[in-house]
Amino acid sequence: MGAVMGTFSSLQTKQRRPSKDIAWWYYQYQRDKIEDELEMTMVCHRPEGLEQLEAQTNFTKRELQVLYRGFKNECPSGVVNEETFKQIYAQFFPHGGESDLDLEKDPARPSLSDASTYAHYLFHAFDTTQTGSVKFEDFVTALSILLRGTVHEKLRWTFNLYDINKDGYINKEEMVDIVKAIYDMMGKYTYPVLKEDTPKQHVDVFFQKMDKNKDGIVTLDEFLESCQEDDNIMRSLQLFQNVM
Repeated sequence: MGAVMGTFSSLQTKQRRPSKDIAWWYYQYQRDKIEDELEMTMVCHRPEGLEQLEAQTNFTKRELQVLYRGFKNECPSGVVNEETFKQIYAQFFPHGGESDLDLEKDPARPSLSDASTYAHYLFHAFDTTQTGSVKFEDFVTALSILLRGTVHEKLRWTFNLYDINKDGYINKEEMVDIVKAIYDMMGKYTYPVLKEDTPKQHVDVFFQKMDKNKDGIVTLDEFLESCQEDDNIMRSLQLFQNVM
C-alpha cells in the first residue's frame, strides 16, 4: 500500500513518465516481497497452510490472515510461551473490575485483580499437546471453537479447561481452583463485594447439581447434561457467537 501511495505522490509532484512510475512501483513491490520473505525465515514456527486451517476451523481465509497478522505482531517467533501469554491476557483486565469513577478518584490505586492464575489454566487449555508453547494453529483452533463452535464443542472445551490434571474428570478442588481464579481476575471491586468463601459456595451449588451419581467427580456426560439444563450457561455460550 505504501508503494502505491508513493507512486501516486510522485505523479503529482514530479510528473514522471508512466513507464518510470511502473518500474519504480515494481521495484518497491519486489523489495517489500523480499523483506517479507526474509522476515518469514526468521520466524521459528510457520503455521500450516491457510487452506488447511480454513478446512479445520470455522474461519474464512481472510479472517485467518487477519488473525495471523495480529498473532505475529504479539509473538514474532510464531509461538507464545506461558509468561508472554499471561502478559498479553493481563491487558484485558488492567483494573480488575474497578469502575472509571473509582480510578478518577484515586488514579494511583494499584490494580486489585490478578489474571495470571486464570491465564495459567487457559494457556494449558490452549496448549493441547502440552509442549509448553502455543502455536498459531493451537490459538486459532481454540478460538474457532469458542466463537463459532457448536454447543457441544464449546462445552467440551470448557470441560477440558476445568479438568486441570487431564484425568478425564472434574473434581471439586479443580472447580474451586478455576472459579477462584476467575474471581481473582475480575478483581475485588465487583459489586456487590464478594466474600472470601464465595467461590467455594458457588462451587458447592454447581457441583451438587452436576455430580448426578454423587461419586465426588463430574464426568464429561454429567457436565454436558447439567450445562444444557442451565439457561444461564446456555445464554453465556452465545455471547461471543458474532464477535468476528
